[in-house]
Amino acid sequence: MNLRDAFDTPVSAIVLAEGEFGTTGGKTANGVVMHSEIFETAAVVDSAQAGSTTDAVLARPDVPSVPIVDSTEAALSEAPEAEALVIGVAPAGGDLPESWIDDIRTAMRAGCDVVSGLHVFLSDREEWAELAEECGVRLFDVRKPPEEDALRVGDGRVDDVDADIVVTMGTDCAVGKRTTTFELYRAAREAGLDAGWVATGQTGIMVGAHRGVVIDRVPADFTAGVVEDLVVAVAEDHDIVFVEGQAALTHRAYSGVTLSVLHGAWPDAVVLVDDPDRDERTHFDGWPIAGVDSEIEAIEHLSEATVAALSTWGDADDVGADSDVPVANVYDADGPETLLEAVRTAI
Repeated sequence: MNLRDAFDTPVSAIVLAEGEFGTTGGKTANGVVMHSEIFETAAVVDSAQAGSTTDAVLARPDVPSVPIVDSTEAALSEAPEAEALVIGVAPAGGDLPESWIDDIRTAMRAGCDVVSGLHVFLSDREEWAELAEECGVRLFDVRKPPEEDALRVGDGRVDDVDADIVVTMGTDCAVGKRTTTFELYRAAREAGLDAGWVATGQTGIMVGAHRGVVIDRVPADFTAGVVEDLVVAVAEDHDIVFVEGQAALTHRAYSGVTLSVLHGAWPDAVVLVDDPDRDERTHFDGWPIAGVDSEIEAIEHLSEATVAALSTWGDADDVGADSDVPVANVYDADGPETLLEAVRTAI
């Protein structure tokens, strides 16, 4: 999916993040507010944070100061020009919460397209499709996988692209792979490089990746082929392609999709992302983190890529003292540039 082609950017948007803005559960909403090159957030809906602003909740001075309100109706009062409602939370259980229905309907009746990261697809439900037609708006379900006739197994055609390919991989889930991918892409653009990027999760698609798919919705046999197609498409128009990884090769639950991204992209270089304060896998208590060294060994054993750098949540100097590769925190002033320099040296 490429939302860039669907909108005349930037698009004034309301972000629905009920109960989760600023938390890990609201990472899609957080990412859209901080980084989207498609949607310019005009208001955030989260009754738990209503009355505050986005920069205060995210504690980031570089984040736009956008009001947080308790309903879509209030958001439309703040931003009557809004053209899209972005659903930035995917609740546990996967279905659409009953309490969100009026908010979404209000936005549609005000002329807002709906961009949804929900596990259920609004466009497949008759009542929502009919309302969209009535209101003259569009429904985008970013988790929808490609159509069956577009699926294929990987065949190595990515080997023939002229662009350099860089994948961000991790020591666990939710360690900042998407953020690192975007920051590398942005640093490359600011350095004058012709860069593009590929998303493998819903946040990246909403942020504005040049191509993307929610890779965990693709049948296993075809995941590498789908990633390969996305990388080849972006490489046609760009000299360097950054690819968002998923999970970790050493993760017993999710390693299959991780390996598919690695093999489908077949990168020249990898940036590994790690949270040095995490000892156990998120949501899997009792499963220890294998660690940076084990992950690097697995990456370089299962591909021809060089691990060029380590992106850390911690203090880069402290972590770097024990690392054999360059280390940086993307939230530090020169963090993305340090990682990019290491990548360019590696390739």
